[in-house]
Order: sequence, then structure tokens, then C-alpha cells
Amino acid sequence: MKLKTKIHLFSTVLMLCILTLSNIGIYFIFKQLAFTTEYQQLIHRSKELTEGLSRVQDEDEVGDVLRTYINPESLLRIVDQDGQILKTTQSTNELKSYTPTFDEGADYTIGMVQGAAVMMTRVPIIYTDGDIAYVEIVQLLRDSSRSLRLLKFILFGVTVLAMVPITLSSMTLGKVLIQPIKKLIATMRASRRSGKYEKLVASEGKDELAEMSQTFNEMMEQLEQNYHKQEMFVSNASHELKTPLTIMEGYARLLKRRGFDNRQVADEAVTAILNETGRMKELIEQMLQLAKTKDPLAFTFSQVDINQLIDEVIEPLRVSSGRDIQFVWEGRLPASTDEKRLKQLLFILLDNARKYSEGEIIVRAMLEERAIVIEVEDAGEGIDEKHLPHLFDRFYRVQEDRARKTGGTGLGLSIAKDVADGIRAQLQVESGRGQGTTMRIILPR
Repeated sequence: MKLKTKIHLFSTVLMLCILTLSNIGIYFIFKQLAFTTEYQQLIHRSKELTEGLSRVQDEDEVGDVLRTYINPESLLRIVDQDGQILKTTQSTNELKSYTPTFDEGADYTIGMVQGAAVMMTRVPIIYTDGDIAYVEIVQLLRDSSRSLRLLKFILFGVTVLAMVPITLSSMTLGKVLIQPIKKLIATMRASRRSGKYEKLVASEGKDELAEMSQTFNEMMEQLEQNYHKQEMFVSNASHELKTPLTIMEGYARLLKRRGFDNRQVADEAVTAILNETGRMKELIEQMLQLAKTKDPLAFTFSQVDINQLIDEVIEPLRVSSGRDIQFVWEGRLPASTDEKRLKQLLFILLDNARKYSEGEIIVRAMLEERAIVIEVEDAGEGIDEKHLPHLFDRFYRVQEDRARKTGGTGLGLSIAKDVADGIRAQLQVESGRGQGTTMRIILPR
């Protein structure tokens, strides 16, 4: 069953049920009000009747009093405590065959005579012989019954007539709700057929349907961007892998032609092949690492002493590189983060500072407002401002010759950015030509 049909059926049936329940409620409320009004009138008559009977001393006069207070289409009678009829009178023959029954504890009872409602109530009196008796008043509610039947027909007619606008409104509702969905389906099919990332026409509304269209457009835009990034990544990765393979092939051919006769050429060729093999291995490892940082399950958070963590990263670099790396910190700085990933991020930044500078490297750890800030500052040649927005793009290099000299792959800072996002940290850079570079990690506590 289509969604449009479901909307039609559901809205129509729902409105019909609401209307039917409302009409039933109206009918029974009116019926109760009508019976309550009739009951109050009977109580008023019973008071007048009991006052008249209280002045009677002779049993023969009781019948005259009953005939005096009887109303049209009613029955009056007096019964003893055993239910035996002592006196009775009636103003209509329709009640001759009616045998009233009264429920103890009820204010009144309702019966039926020839399709009309009959109400009965009773009040106690002291009879002429001094015993307790009951006056029973039975009233034929012909007008109320007629009104209730008319109300029933009116409510039924209203329900039937209301089905027309209800059906039309449900069809309109279905059309309003389905139209944007049909456009969405048509756009998705067009995108599938053409291979392009088609978008919906922007809607000016602020409802959920407009929000759905906007979300779809944003999703298509993001998919298109990711597709282009993927294309660029594959192209760049192919180029980066092809370059060392070409160099290795060239030196292998050189070695094949002259290497076995010339020791110097052989050494040069083997050294170049080993270097390019190392570069290619590093590139592949970084590409795999880049894929892993996209997995949210790869991050495990725990309480970490930031100062101790920085020391553990700096010390091996001091020994292996022989560089002067200073660490400046302000008190104990505990934080909830992924210790392994933060070490990886810090190592990337320190390794870049080591590669692209020759002077002192300064690492600072400080507390600012509700975050811990870690800075890595070097005194290298710096980066032009025009390169800063692209610094975290994959395979982006500030200078190709400098990257070749240092062995950079263009993936280090891209991996660092993904790691920072994974540990919910911000990564900022401040640099300028001839001013050195400062990389800043802003880590939430």
C-alpha cells in the first residue's frame, strides 16, 4: 500500500472515529440532560402531591387527590411496603399495560412503552392508616423521546455529510505530504541514471518537509565533495606511489646495465632503491593510518596526565635527533583523552618541527579557561599565509622540493587533523614567512 493511500485511510478513519465519538458523546449528554430535567419536574410534582396527601384523613379521598395532581400521559399510584397497590389512577391508556419496576437506591428508572421512554420515581409518605407507603409517579416522555430520535438522525446526517470534506481534506493532506517526497524520489532516480549529484529546488518553508529537502541537498553536496576528495586522493596516491616506483625502476635498469661492473654505481643504485622503498613503505603506512583514524571505535578515552605524556614523547626524540627540545608547563594538567592517539598527534607535530627547522623546539602546556593548550613552536623558515588554509589537505605540500628533501609525504598533518577530530580537540596553526611555526592543540578537559 502506498504512503498516499495510507495517509488517506488513516486521516479519514481517524476523523470519522473522532466525529462518531463526538456525536455519541453529544447524544448521551443531551439524553442525560433531558432525563435530569424531567426528573426535577417529577420531584416538584411529587412534593405537591405529598403535601396534598398529607391533608387527607379518609382513604376514599386519596383517589380524588391523585386525580387532581395527575398530568397528561402519566400514572400515579400508591403502594405499600410489600409492593401491593393501594390506589392508582392514570391519564392515558398506553400505561395500562406498563408494569413499572423501581431499583432501590436509584433516583429514577427508565423504561419503554411503544417506542417512547417512560420515567418512574417514588417518594415515601405516611398513609391514612399511619403506615409507611410510597407514591409512584410514572411519566411518558413522548416529547423527549421525539427530540432524542430527531437528534440521532441529525447527528447521523452530519456524520455522513462530513465525510465529503473529510475525504477531500485527507486527499489534500496526502498530496501536500507526498509531493516533496515524490520530488525527492525523482531527484534520486535522476542522480542514479545520470551519475550526477542532483539537488532539489530550495524551499522557503520552515516545516519538516522543507527541512528534509534542505538536508537532502546538504547530503548530496557532501557526497559530491567526498567523491571529488576520493578522486583526488586516488589520483594523488597513485602519483605518490608511482614516483618512487619510477625511481626504483630507473636505478634497477641502471644497475642491470652498469652496476655489476661499477661498484660506485651499484652502491648508488642500491641506496636510492632502499630510500625509495622506505618512502613508499612510510606512505602506505600513513595511508592505512589515515583510514583507521576515521573509525570512532579506534579511540579509547581515559584520564591522562598531560605533562607526563608530553615527557614520554619528547625524550625519545631528544635522544634520536640530538635536537634541543624544551618543555615549559604550568602545574599538573589532567584530561580525559585517548593517550595513544594524543601521543601520535604530538609526535607528528614534533617530527614536522624537527624536519623543517634547525634551531630550538619549544613545547608548552598550559590551562586556558576550560581547555588544555599544547603548543609546539619551531624557529624554521615558516609558511606563507596563502598555504595555511590547505595545510591539512591530503598530499598538500608547501614546497615540493622541500618535501623531497625531508622525505615528506603530504599526509602527516592530514592524519594529525583526523586524530585531533577523533579526540575532540582543535588543531590550529600560526606561521608566516621567516617567523617560524606554532602548532596548537586545544584539548577539552
